Amino acid sequence: MNKILIIGCGDIAMRVARLLQSRYRLFGLVRNLSHHTKLHSLKITPVVGDLDVRHSLSRICGLADIILHFAPPPNSGEFDSRTRNLLAMLSQGKLPKKLIYISTSGVYGDCGGAVVSESSRLNSQSARALRRVDAEFRIRNWGRRTHVNVSILRVPGIYAEDRLPLERLQTGSPAIISTQDSFTNHIHACDLARIVVATIRYGMSTRVYNTSDDSQLQMGDYFDAVADAFQLPKPPRLPREEVKKLVSPMLWSFMNESRRLTNLRMKQELRVRLKYPTVADTLSTLTLKYLSTPQSGNDRPTPKVT
Repeated sequence: MNKILIIGCGDIAMRVARLLQSRYRLFGLVRNLSHHTKLHSLKITPVVGDLDVRHSLSRICGLADIILHFAPPPNSGEFDSRTRNLLAMLSQGKLPKKLIYISTSGVYGDCGGAVVSESSRLNSQSARALRRVDAEFRIRNWGRRTHVNVSILRVPGIYAEDRLPLERLQTGSPAIISTQDSFTNHIHACDLARIVVATIRYGMSTRVYNTSDDSQLQMGDYFDAVADAFQLPKPPRLPREEVKKLVSPMLWSFMNESRRLTNLRMKQELRVRLKYPTVADTLSTLTLKYLSTPQSGNDRPTPKVT
């Protein structure tokens, strides 16, 4: 049975594990064993190590045939030291056959609403995205040098029933007026997990894939659609410069970038058929579920700003 090492055991990793646990032996890199019960429930063997401390990673040398790298870069710095530490340690043992890295569509920066393919120029406009560019560059070069099959998944906004901007809507945070608004891109968490599994099977070496659904939405329209689905007030619409003054710099960095991702390569090469092809499809299902169940304020899905 082939072995998979998961780096970054968050929500998407747990969804992937559920799809793989019957076919692979799974390991998960963790800083400590505080979450070992959850990992064991998904048949993931914890391996203690810290990506910020290179020498602590000795246990992963030669451990797995496939590496799933889901860990984010550090919160500061000009490069992704965590990815550099990981690659350095993997190089010291028997090399894996494949490495899959979850990156971000933020590496494209603001494209003025243009259609963006995997060959589009990178134009990162935040330190966070620049660290992702560094990680992609290091991983692809490492793959070419070592002949390990590496694939990069550029992921936009991830959503699911428990990953919707309900809190943002409840607090009345503003959106941008339609004539000045940005195009945004989305992927359902379950579809992203399925894409990772498809990449294990079909991903081509040093290849990049946009992992977006088929939606063509401006950000304000996305907020409006979620508000309608859960019978919440739609956000107030304000000019772009006014919104910038009212939201956090982190949120503004997302609202300020506009692009429309193409997903043709993902569909053709990875043979992906989306279970949730558009946000509207998903919300219509959630609306029926929500309206058919008695609700109180505490019964709503756990909100996360996305």
